[in-house]
Amino acid sequence: MAIAEEMLALAIEAQKASRKMAVLSSGVKNELLLKMATALETAESELQRENEKDLQAAREKGMAAAMVDRLALTPERIKGMADGLREVAALPDPVGEVTGMWLRPNGIQVGRQRIPLGVIGIIYESRPNVTADAAGLCLKSGNAVVLRGGSEAIHSNTAIGSILQQAMQEMGLPKAALQVVTTSDRNAVTELLKLEDQIDLIIPRGGEGLIRFVSENSRIPVIKHYKGVCHTYVDKAADLQMAEDICINEKVQRPGVCNAMETLLIHQDIAAEFLPQITAAMRKEGVELRGCEKSLQIVPDLVAATEEDWPAEYLELILAVRVVESFEQAKEHIETYGSLHTEVIVTNDYELSQRFLKEINSSVVMVNASSRFSDGNQLGLGAEIGISTTKLHSFGPMGLEDLTTRKFVVLGSGQIRS
Repeated sequence: MAIAEEMLALAIEAQKASRKMAVLSSGVKNELLLKMATALETAESELQRENEKDLQAAREKGMAAAMVDRLALTPERIKGMADGLREVAALPDPVGEVTGMWLRPNGIQVGRQRIPLGVIGIIYESRPNVTADAAGLCLKSGNAVVLRGGSEAIHSNTAIGSILQQAMQEMGLPKAALQVVTTSDRNAVTELLKLEDQIDLIIPRGGEGLIRFVSENSRIPVIKHYKGVCHTYVDKAADLQMAEDICINEKVQRPGVCNAMETLLIHQDIAAEFLPQITAAMRKEGVELRGCEKSLQIVPDLVAATEEDWPAEYLELILAVRVVESFEQAKEHIETYGSLHTEVIVTNDYELSQRFLKEINSSVVMVNASSRFSDGNQLGLGAEIGISTTKLHSFGPMGLEDLTTRKFVVLGSGQIRS
């Protein structure tokens, strides 16, 4: 079967299955997720055997050690996938929730009710745990899901998908509600992105190149998150020890993630004190600082920043630093170079903090807290399917509720329109 025909057939079956998933009770969905969690743990040896095929291929290709590590399904990571499914099972089910009901003058009652989106396509790279995480969130929210992971994890993803599908079959549920694309042919992605009549939403998870390719080639609405250029502005009214602690956490704890700080903005009134302080602290952690001209006047041995540094998402232990004259200049910098992901202010000035929350146009804005909290689990969503830096239909970390939409429900007693 040609790739185009294969992807169409797969999507049609997913669409049929989505209609059955949409009407399942919360109890049945939760039972399914718990059964899936147990199945993953029981199949640990099988998963590691299939995963080793991917690891061996990655080593033979000369893939970097960090990338090979991201592919590995250790016992701890398999348990993590299972625990993640159990956590999703414990979350409130948004499907069926009526979000408001009002009475019209003619006596009809009008409300809005949450319903699943339908079929969600997830296109992702590297980490095979995404297969279980995304499946759990999509199924709990009453959707069907089509999963297309990277070719580097094809054996691992296929094995995880088969185990989860088996759990669905054992409960008499349509396994087509969870589809894993098992071909490594790159044309499969292009063909999936054409199926606007069968797939309702595409969520790409991976590097900027993947997301731009999906966005440029999709006929289906796409949740975009190109990159995370996160800023922290240390105001003149900041507690400098608090600022140091926050900045170190943002940059050092996990530098290779999208909610790590990439640019530090410092008010000029405290720069002479805080810049040497934060430079010393960062260098102890192996961070390279790239500073503007004003920064170099205070700490001359910084690397000189170039224009390319301001919009950069380093994803490593490199930090751009700029001394600014005011909040307004910090805001202008964020508006010019930010990616609408996460922005932080450190200040004890209450009025300024409120201005920051109101005026900074990013999906997450924070006062006196690390950007590393910009994560669905940390923000109380339980888990996240991804992060959206576009405003339709979701903005910021996406949880179960973001995998639903709302329909109008109208209750009458025989009213007719004149």
